[in-house]
Amino acid sequence: MSGWTGPAVAALALAAATAFGLLRARRDGRLRGAGRGGALRLTTADLGAALGERATLVQFSTSFCAVCPGTRRLLADVAATAPGVRFVEIDAEDRLDLVRRADVMRTPTVLVLDRTGRLVRRAAGAPTRADVAAALELATAP
Repeated sequence: MSGWTGPAVAALALAAATAFGLLRARRDGRLRGAGRGGALRLTTADLGAALGERATLVQFSTSFCAVCPGTRRLLADVAATAPGVRFVEIDAEDRLDLVRRADVMRTPTVLVLDRTGRLVRRAAGAPTRADVAAALELATAP
């Protein structure tokens, strides 16, 4: 029996890692409700830039983040084509105070703020253009 302990533990670890990977892949980049950060409101002083007239897209990035440049291009493009929407990128390594306050656990983390700076949607990972468009629709609704 003791000869099977090692393979059984390895199989269990592999099954747990696979389940975690599948769950994370399913949730990665999805713009979801504000969650625990629902009361979060960011100001021009917090961001170091003015809020958008209709909405603001905020990306927390780090220098070692592999998908951050693609996310930056996507969000900048969306903001450039959506009237009244501003894009702000924040270096997470330089703004640990804001990282803690916004409950950023990984990069990229994308926040969608309404015109007052209130958090409407958030994503850990790179969101799709369709998800960003849907979140902006929600953020700019009257």
